[in-house]
Amino acid sequence: MSIDLGSPAILTPDEAERAVLLAAPRGYCAGVDRAVVTVEKALDLYGSPVYVRKQIVHNKHVVADLESRGAIFVEELAEVPEGATVVFSAHGVSPEVHRQAEERELKTIDATCPLVTKVHHEARRFADDDYDILLIGHEGHEEVEGTAGEAPEHIQLVQSPADVPGIVVRDPARVAWLSQTTLSVDETLETVAAIRERFPLLLDPPSDDICYATQNRQLAVKDIAQDCDLLIVVGSANSSNSVRLVEVALDAGAKTSYRVDDVSEIDEAWLDGVKKVSVTSGASVPESLVEGVLAYLSERGYPDAKAVHSAEESLIFSLPKELRRDLKAAGRS
Repeated sequence: MSIDLGSPAILTPDEAERAVLLAAPRGYCAGVDRAVVTVEKALDLYGSPVYVRKQIVHNKHVVADLESRGAIFVEELAEVPEGATVVFSAHGVSPEVHRQAEERELKTIDATCPLVTKVHHEARRFADDDYDILLIGHEGHEEVEGTAGEAPEHIQLVQSPADVPGIVVRDPARVAWLSQTTLSVDETLETVAAIRERFPLLLDPPSDDICYATQNRQLAVKDIAQDCDLLIVVGSANSSNSVRLVEVALDAGAKTSYRVDDVSEIDEAWLDGVKKVSVTSGASVPESLVEGVLAYLSERGYPDAKAVHSAEESLIFSLPKELRRDLKAAGRS
């Protein structure tokens, strides 16, 4: 597979040595696609405005596009008029947020990624069994706040191996771990190893919490990062999985790697002396933004991108049940 964006008719010797590799898979995952489509269909069905608590996904272009269609993004439910329709983001919310929504008589549509919902279920199960739960993640991230809110008296945050010596638990034999779904797989395993050294009886979750899309995109980056001069990650600064891709690229052998929201953030000086460029995008990035980067490279004498396939993704999540019900009632299912 190649991405045909128009190569120069005549190549100089320098251009003939150039290559562009494109990660596959990249961009939208099933959870992000479901969340974005949820807001789009809610606007079509209910009309504007539809409120969204936090960014539906961590990409400023997606948010801006939905705002142009009539979505209103808020930080907290206090900003939503009583009785209005509000969508919960893909990152999930705590039981307290659900309680607040009920108190304000809001019509809620829960677009939480099903893989995040799985982690919430695991948190409740461990808490019901009276385990101390070590949640590996980044302080302040919406997903961490939502998961921690499922059992706040049982959960403590661990951000890195450096936090492990300070962990205090009630019973070293009853400790379990969970993680934010968008972390670096390698860094998470390093933190788990450090925890297990202190607590040998540490209980694992039923399955890995790092989501399939995060793992696949990190594996794809490793495949295109080896010996490349420059690896460009398309994704927003508040996208945890996009930021992790830069770190994974550098660890895997890329000489340099930068994250950009879109083509406008590329510094042409990055291309000085660069022969091999690799490109990928985070799980909340529309493909049009990647195409803009590839067009930019093509205009500067780089060849059509060669896709490097590392995994196939076919998973599709159904829309939230609340929205499916209303679409069916309106004859739009």
